[in-house]
Amino acid sequence: MKSKELLIEDCFQFIRNGISVKQNPDSGGLPITRIETISKAVVNPKRVGYADIQDNNLGRYEDYILKNGDILMSHINSMKYLGKSAIYEDNPVKLIHGMNLLCLRPINEKCFPKYINYFFSSGQFKTQLPKISNQSVNQASFPAGKLKKLKINLPPLETQKRIAQILDDAAALRDKTAQLLKEYDLLAQSIFLDMFGDVVNNPKNWKTKTIEDLVTNEKGSIKRGPFGGALKKEIFVEDGYLVYEQFHALNNDFSFERYYIGESDFQRLKGFVVKPGDIIISCSGVYLGKLAIVPEASKPGIINQALLKISLDESKMKRDFFVFHFTQENFRNKYFGANRGAGIPNFPPMASFKKFPFISPPINLQNLFAEKIALIEQQKALAKQEQRESEDLFNCLLQKAFKGELV
Repeated sequence: MKSKELLIEDCFQFIRNGISVKQNPDSGGLPITRIETISKAVVNPKRVGYADIQDNNLGRYEDYILKNGDILMSHINSMKYLGKSAIYEDNPVKLIHGMNLLCLRPINEKCFPKYINYFFSSGQFKTQLPKISNQSVNQASFPAGKLKKLKINLPPLETQKRIAQILDDAAALRDKTAQLLKEYDLLAQSIFLDMFGDVVNNPKNWKTKTIEDLVTNEKGSIKRGPFGGALKKEIFVEDGYLVYEQFHALNNDFSFERYYIGESDFQRLKGFVVKPGDIIISCSGVYLGKLAIVPEASKPGIINQALLKISLDESKMKRDFFVFHFTQENFRNKYFGANRGAGIPNFPPMASFKKFPFISPPINLQNLFAEKIALIEQQKALAKQEQRESEDLFNCLLQKAFKGELV
């Protein structure tokens, strides 16, 4: 049998928004979904709210308890995350369907939930989504009524199950390589703690130094980015000196190039220059303190107002060691944690930062650590290539599945 083109509403018993109910985390009530509940395409019972409803007093809320196979979809979000979905299945936690997520309950005799959920990740669905969405600067949305009128090609139920299994296998391969990368990161952290201990409590009694003791003896070796007014958009040019941004520090990706300045502005802002080997650190927002080492052969340029640049003297502290030291959880909690009292996370004042104590083990131990990390990075590079290939395979199969080319 061939696929039939149906409206999405023909595949579900209902498509509806959740219920609005008073929430109280201390009530001992039932968990209720939020947008964050499906933030990573799975139903995460740890990222929920708590409705002021007891299990023995559901009343009119009982119809909003999720059932196995229900699909949750984000319909109020940024355009990037709009239409993201996840299946509630084999989940031991009883969840109430809350506001700002749609619940789609499949007609099981016609639809296999996993197949439908994969459809919502496909290009065939994503190309239809902008047609029904309302967009503003920071948010986009679509109503359930318009979602119902989008189209889907639906093959026979057994074919849906076979396609879903193929995609499950491809997704498992992709996820396996992602997990391998996490394990390499955990191994690197374990090696650091084994060699040097906790950097805040300093159980091995290493000598400590401040950042001013560790940087090169040159002007601008510790430098916050220029005030925002120094980098107005009207000075940007099509090509020239690169403006390094938070993106580079957050993603450790130096292929990204968006803004450039010309020669005269570069000379005016030369105190903020970036060189290979410098460390750039994000200074604001939820990713405060994320950092990256500027690679060799990187483009000449300057940091923007959201970055801090450090030029380490590697005879005193190795860059790899500094990165691991700086990103240790205890270190971040003590010096960048919420106890600093800022409503919006921001980097501490430079006068405070310059007093932070950094443990300073002998350089030969730091070199040994760097050698071990280099070996791990070699393995990570292979794993990243495998991850790219498995991601490409999954995406290829996903698009073929909904063009009718997979089985």
